[in-house]
Amino acid sequence: MFDVAPRNRVRKSAYEQWVAQQGIPLIQGHYIADLKTTPVEPWTRRNAAGCFINHDASNTSNDCYLLELAPAQETTPQHQLYEEMIYVLRGRGATTVWYDQQHKSSFEWSAGALFAVPLNAWHQHFNASGSEPVRFIGVTSAPIAINLYGDPDFIFNCDYRFTNRYAGEADYFSGDGTLTGRVWETNFVADVPNYALLAYPERGAGGRNIKFTLAKNQMGAHVSEFPIGTYKKGHRHGPGAHVIILNGDGYSLMWNEGEPIKRFDWQPGTLVIPPDRTFHQHFNVGASPARYLALRFSGNEESKQTDRALISSTSVKLGGDQIEYEDQDPVIHRMFVEEATRHGVEVQMEEFAVAATR
Repeated sequence: MFDVAPRNRVRKSAYEQWVAQQGIPLIQGHYIADLKTTPVEPWTRRNAAGCFINHDASNTSNDCYLLELAPAQETTPQHQLYEEMIYVLRGRGATTVWYDQQHKSSFEWSAGALFAVPLNAWHQHFNASGSEPVRFIGVTSAPIAINLYGDPDFIFNCDYRFTNRYAGEADYFSGDGTLTGRVWETNFVADVPNYALLAYPERGAGGRNIKFTLAKNQMGAHVSEFPIGTYKKGHRHGPGAHVIILNGDGYSLMWNEGEPIKRFDWQPGTLVIPPDRTFHQHFNVGASPARYLALRFSGNEESKQTDRALISSTSVKLGGDQIEYEDQDPVIHRMFVEEATRHGVEVQMEEFAVAATR
């Protein structure tokens, strides 16, 4: 496990102090085996149960929390001066969003839905089932906002309305949107595991991808899928990509230059958060295409740069952050062949990169 403990700081940040005051568990790390079964404890302020998940750079980028809402219950209404993206892991329910009581937007959702709460808008979540709990994961920019102002009361009690992002439109969460390149600008995605994707040859292995800009956020999201018996190219980027496995079985490798490679097995419901500037690579050894959702700290501006090569998909030999198949450590491919054979899966990498099979 990568070390995420705060270093060389005697005093906790305003964000860390606020987290401690919430009275729910804090998990520090880069790997959760199953978000659907991760323990949660009563979260009085939200009228629910929950826990926080922090990665190596959460204090200076984004954070993550799990919330579980009991059958037929509702969260306490709140609004906040930070962005928030929500992915529903289990259950069905509804959310109401408003700036004023006369103009509310309400929409229903179920497991597999993705949406964003408009900045500083009041919102409340409802569990529509009388027998089953709801559980969702939320990725937010709370650390940046709370540390910037140093006053959580201001974060949760400022009345400013960002009407350039949300103005009480009744159809705000209809699921409509605009596609530019591979970027879908919307406010609600009903079924991420089955959402149609577009070809993404840059990352290799016949992969497909779609990027989401939600509620005009600066944070962003994307979905990637790659075929049976294949793996993606190794790459690295900044902190805060919360990778949630939606379909498939496999593993990810993570490493820093000059350090041992570490392996993390995954299945639907697993969370992997690659540390800042750490190489990582995803491998599908299951019997179906592997698909994941990444909720990222970097989003809006980067996502729109679809017509030129981004540094994350440019070879390290050219000053970028991607390792081409022919340049990867041969151990990586041999490990994959062994794992695919053990799972009874035929390796399909030859058509994508002959050099990787040598």
